[in-house]
Amino acid sequence: MSGAGQPDGRPGPGFHGLMAALLASSAGIGLVFPLTSIYISDQLGLGGTGAGSYFVAMAAAGCAAAVLGGPRADRGSAAAVGAVGTTSLVLSYALLGAAGGSLPVTASGLLAGVGYGLQYAAITGVVTALVPAASQRRAFVLRHVMTNAGMGLGATGGGLLLAAGRPAGTLPWLYETAAAASVPLAVLFLLVHRRRRAAPAAPAAPGHGVADPETDPEADQQDQQDQQDQQGYRTLLRSRPIALLMLAQALFATAGFTQIEATVPLLLHHGMGIGLAGVSAVTAGNALVLLLLQHPVARRLEALAEEAALIAAPLLWCAAFGAGALATATDGTARTALLAAFAALFAIGEIAYSSAFFPLLVRFSGPASLGRGSALSSLAWSTGTAVGPPLGIAVVTATGTGTGWLALAAGAAAVLAVTLLLRHAAR
Repeated sequence: MSGAGQPDGRPGPGFHGLMAALLASSAGIGLVFPLTSIYISDQLGLGGTGAGSYFVAMAAAGCAAAVLGGPRADRGSAAAVGAVGTTSLVLSYALLGAAGGSLPVTASGLLAGVGYGLQYAAITGVVTALVPAASQRRAFVLRHVMTNAGMGLGATGGGLLLAAGRPAGTLPWLYETAAAASVPLAVLFLLVHRRRRAAPAAPAAPGHGVADPETDPEADQQDQQDQQDQQGYRTLLRSRPIALLMLAQALFATAGFTQIEATVPLLLHHGMGIGLAGVSAVTAGNALVLLLLQHPVARRLEALAEEAALIAAPLLWCAAFGAGALATATDGTARTALLAAFAALFAIGEIAYSSAFFPLLVRFSGPASLGRGSALSSLAWSTGTAVGPPLGIAVVTATGTGTGWLALAAGAAAVLAVTLLLRHAAR
């Protein structure tokens, strides 16, 4: 799918509205995202087993939806796949807010998995359809910032609302609010889909598109399409750059994104004696740098090849985790400055990742297989997010605070090694 946009190179109609809707959706999800396991186990009285069944159902459905949604995004409109996925998320959170037993909770998990899987398989294709190629790197940075800033704003708002009221009565309404917050995104996906369908298309060749009921029955067409879908995935994975990009994606999630969410707070709070307000301040500093530096850093990164910009992300993360390790040996102003450096370096690394990874995915997948490439990326990301938190927590628990920071830096170095191999393979 080639990039589109205004004649002057600006994003096409609908892109900024889509980003605003993505921010609203992410903020709604952020209201409840950190609370779901507690809500299911404690408030709904289903215990750890009930919470576990929700997340297992979500993971399984997400993998299946990504694999099935990728080819459909390639065959038709990625925006339509995104609309179905976001609608599934709306239903999921609305159902969870009204749930009273294990069956609706499991159903909600299935709907959430379908929603996230389809949305991930679709969003890259939608962005490339709305944004000219010259502006896509900055567009992907903006998409990353909207998602993460929205989640941070939502988590902050959810905490304030729960502190001001009674959690037992407030939590269900937060899930209903999360459902409502994703409705504009579903509508925007649908509008983009309709606008693209209404665009003039090249006329078909004579006789093209008319199925012969004897030589081209519908069942045979579906069998052929399923075989093409499978061949498309196999063909992508036989490409060395794609295989390395997927490995990098899994490691970015395992060694980077999940660690700042799961392991770093433990290092700060348990290992360094920093209070919850201080932990929140580090997280807020990371989000603030993302917001303030997205444009200037993205412009600088555009001077680099995408492979070089991707290498910059784990390199910056090595420096960030190193700053965290140094902070363990200091106190007072020096410790504060080093932790601020950690938050800023990690955020700039995130900008480098989003500026480079998705354009590389577009280039290596090709227009005809972008949905499949996005689905593989979703699977790699899901693998990393499943492995990362328990692995990081186990390593930190076994090694201690200073060594734990250095272990995180070693994980970032592993990502760096893969991105260097990717740069060599892409030449």
